[in-house]
Amino acid sequence: MGERTEFKPGMRAPNDGTYMEIGDNDVHMGINNPQQITLKAGDPFPDTTNDDRVWKKKKQQS
Repeated sequence: MGERTEFKPGMRAPNDGTYMEIGDNDVHMGINNPQQITLKAGDPFPDTTNDDRVWKKKKQQS
């Protein structure tokens, strides 16, 4: 079983990193100016801009 990749508000961050708000239809329509936050392991995720969105760890640039 793998590590969770999407997080709801109030859950705790599993690792240090930058997390980005994603949601329904973001693949097709995108989210304009999605929220991005930097958390330390154990920090709680804040509220999203609407209930259909979740937090996902932002991929690092190579």
